[in-house]
Amino acid sequence: MGDPKGFLKLKREGPKRRPVEERVHDWREFYQPVPEETLKAQGARCMDCGVPFCQSNNGCPVQNMIPDWNDLVYQGRWKDALKMLHSTNNFPEFTGRLCPAPCESACVLGIIEDPVAIRVVEWNIIDRGFDEGWVTPVLAEKPTGYLVAVVGSGPAGLAAAQQLVRAGHAVTVFEKSDRIGGLLRYGIPDFKMEKWVLDRRLDQMRAEGVEFKTGVEIGRDLPAKELPARFDAVCLSGGAMTARELPVPGRELSGIHPAMDYLTQQNKINAGDSIDPAARITAKDKRVVIIGGGDTGSDCLGTAHRQGAKEIHQFELLPQPPPDRAASTPWPLWPMMLRTSHAHEEGCQREWSVSTRRFSGEKGRVTGLHAIRVEMKTDAASRTQFVETPGTEFELSVDLVLLAMGFTGPVKDGLLTDLGVKLDPRGNVAVDENQMTSVEGVFAAGDMKRGASLIVWAIREGRDAARGIDQYLRTRKPAGRVVR
Repeated sequence: MGDPKGFLKLKREGPKRRPVEERVHDWREFYQPVPEETLKAQGARCMDCGVPFCQSNNGCPVQNMIPDWNDLVYQGRWKDALKMLHSTNNFPEFTGRLCPAPCESACVLGIIEDPVAIRVVEWNIIDRGFDEGWVTPVLAEKPTGYLVAVVGSGPAGLAAAQQLVRAGHAVTVFEKSDRIGGLLRYGIPDFKMEKWVLDRRLDQMRAEGVEFKTGVEIGRDLPAKELPARFDAVCLSGGAMTARELPVPGRELSGIHPAMDYLTQQNKINAGDSIDPAARITAKDKRVVIIGGGDTGSDCLGTAHRQGAKEIHQFELLPQPPPDRAASTPWPLWPMMLRTSHAHEEGCQREWSVSTRRFSGEKGRVTGLHAIRVEMKTDAASRTQFVETPGTEFELSVDLVLLAMGFTGPVKDGLLTDLGVKLDPRGNVAVDENQMTSVEGVFAAGDMKRGASLIVWAIREGRDAARGIDQYLRTRKPAGRVVR
């Protein structure tokens, strides 16, 4: 700890957002550059707290050595801070921009003061590392002869692939989309993370030896059972992409879309792709309703603003959280509390405890949303129920409805059913302590195994799966198969 009294003298200062009136007219990241002195001051605020809860599973699943690199930044030892950061986290440029920072919620200083601005220090360390040319390919000492297939190129798959190729294994990543990155590529709007951030890391991985194959959906374009026959090990990291549906009358009307369809299309446009005008989903000059109050709903909100929506409403089924940490989630737990995102700052009518009953329309297109207020109650069996409040029905004229209600688990048809892997009671892929599924040599990581979760957990899962695969392979003779 460079300044023993830093936490007493200095206040939290996080990154500042670009002005709303400026940022809603482009797709660039919304944060302004952070001065080096501000970053050093945040590093100085880090306490010698004895037990750094920010590093616990609850605070940081990858166990970033946060106090260490905070101190190194305070001292101006940026290259050493980068080495420390990379020792636990393959992609700090992703977590720094996209993780909700449970480490800050677990910061010991947060008990009495605002916590250290950990996240902004993290992404500035890695961005400086790239700018200075310190981030270079890490090549394996020698090849092992083992062939590994990774299915899915989101953060879990990429983390597993990078760890495995650095261990000397020949790694091929299969991605069903036309570009590598999974939700990093198509689920995260550019204003949260511009895609050059992803591309520069992929360049490093290619130089390290990872082979990427796009436009290949395992279970459709390539039989799933071919993977164990052609590779010494397989890592399943295809995410939890089954979106939660809203089974109400009128759902079939046009103008009602899953959030991922909407976000993916805009990211493709930003990347220069042409979209058939008949298939274009746009909020321009429309009355928009977003159903779902989480991060995906916020991403839809920011996107709708940049497309030029006339008005935007966001409905959440759950009741409004308290303004401060709820008693049910004391420190160091992730706090249940009201959060206002950058997109909410840009404007919308945000409402809680709203249940959509049905949609109405004209000529096959949605024109109205019919809803009612609800109250969340617990029955005798401790089950949560949403009870309608009589007399609170209302109708809203709409042109576009975006369903952002989360995900229920991995897609079962194709890959998982063909391989025959067992599922856990929640419908996710079941694994043992080494992350191996019920099928010999087939492992799983990320949301496909865990359920929809944070990007930092995806990276941790990918690293854990890579470790399990490496240990498994070291006990076996390479099959020496040829990958076509």
